[in-house]
Amino acid sequence: MSLGLGLVAGLADYLGGILLVRRSPTSKSLRYFVALGAGFMLAAALLEMVPEGMAVNAKWAPALILIGYCGVHLLEHSLVPHFHFGEETHKHEFLSAKTSYSVLLGLATHTFFDGVAIGSGFVVSEWLGWVLFFAVFLHKLPEGFTVASVMMAGGQGRRAALNSAMFLGATTVVGVLVINLEPSLVRAGLPLAAGVTIYVAATDLVPEVNHEPGIKMALVFFAGVVGFFLLRLLAPA
Repeated sequence: MSLGLGLVAGLADYLGGILLVRRSPTSKSLRYFVALGAGFMLAAALLEMVPEGMAVNAKWAPALILIGYCGVHLLEHSLVPHFHFGEETHKHEFLSAKTSYSVLLGLATHTFFDGVAIGSGFVVSEWLGWVLFFAVFLHKLPEGFTVASVMMAGGQGRRAALNSAMFLGATTVVGVLVINLEPSLVRAGLPLAAGVTIYVAATDLVPEVNHEPGIKMALVFFAGVVGFFLLRLLAPA
């Protein structure tokens, strides 16, 4: 189940890349997926991933959550240049193929832990696995759209843009596979993934939501939070 859902999430990355390359009108609605995904991810991370991480590894979970958060922060402020979730329009920020590929590497770190989160969730319970799949899936289209945009802004062709989106999808599947092959890694994988998820939701996605004027995007963000609680009502006792 987790491998199948990991593949679905990975395909969503690729679909995001296709939307960018083909300039689909649907791409304009991706900002709503960013807002919806940010709210759902933040709620899932704080109310499910953190408590479950503490349950499977009470001694080291807090430190691992912090390591996951700080690790992504360090990566994004050292190796990876600034980028936006959505279409990258500041082409002057990406002057070479090297910088665009460094963004790809940074996003691949996110997507690997997306897979770790899904795989770890299913080790703990089927309910948590589905919750984390939805949390991951909601930001996959914007993620694939973003990496394709970054590659195009860096002077790469459409094939490179699509291959980059496919690479992000593949690293998601690899993350799921790692946990499937060695389920005991959930003791470290789930807390680490929780820290990464909190960073991506609160530091990468929420600022993009805040860039939009008006109240509409804020309401979509809160709809993501409410959606999590509605899904939680369906959880088994």
